[in-house]
Amino acid sequence: MTENFLKEAFILIAGKSSEKLAELLDDKKYINEFLIAKKLDITVNQARNLLYKISEYGLVSSIRKKDKRKGWYTYFWKLENLKSLEFLKNTLSTKIDQLNHQIKSRETKVFYFCDNCKIEFNEEKALINDFTCNECGSILSLKDTSNDIKDYNKELTKIKNKLSFIEEQIKLEKERIEKQKLKELIKEKNKKDALKKRIKTEKEKDKKSLKKNLVKNKKLIIQKKIKSFKKKIKKIKVKKSRK
Repeated sequence: MTENFLKEAFILIAGKSSEKLAELLDDKKYINEFLIAKKLDITVNQARNLLYKISEYGLVSSIRKKDKRKGWYTYFWKLENLKSLEFLKNTLSTKIDQLNHQIKSRETKVFYFCDNCKIEFNEEKALINDFTCNECGSILSLKDTSNDIKDYNKELTKIKNKLSFIEEQIKLEKERIEKQKLKELIKEKNKKDALKKRIKTEKEKDKKSLKKNLVKNKKLIIQKKIKSFKKKIKKIKVKKSRK
């Protein structure tokens, strides 16, 4: 159902030719524009034109990567789900305001109708034309607006239901984004904690290694001193024996 609403959003912005685009784009991974063009059976430039129009409203985003062998840039596109839903919400809210205005107008104002040309006139325009049709000259009839009001209310109910669904999807999408952010924060914190632990372990290893080296060096110094002392004693003994 969400996909159908996304199609509506794309059609509003870029026309009927962009309808299938909503089926191709993903909100979690970027898709190569050449693949998009191939799937839509259009040229890459035509695909780009559609995507650029939609990106002006923030409904899609892109990244570019340079082809190391050929040297040109290729764009990869992704659907911005939350922004698309918010665009639909604003569009539906505007339609609701317009319908409410139409209903109020039908309830409070007088309208006239030409039965031959099927043209509607408001009271002011009918008065200017002396209550005759400016197309065929027929006398205008007073219009019964009760059916119009009924149709507008039916449409209003349908759009309000759509709006409720979109608002629920926006709520779910925001919750998903918050969960994803929290997940990334926890992941980042775990990385930092692991790094701190590794640094601490390395420092402890270095301390132990330093201590070990100090003990070893101390032993070597003592051994050298003992060796030197023994040499001195030996020399003294040799001198005494000569005497």
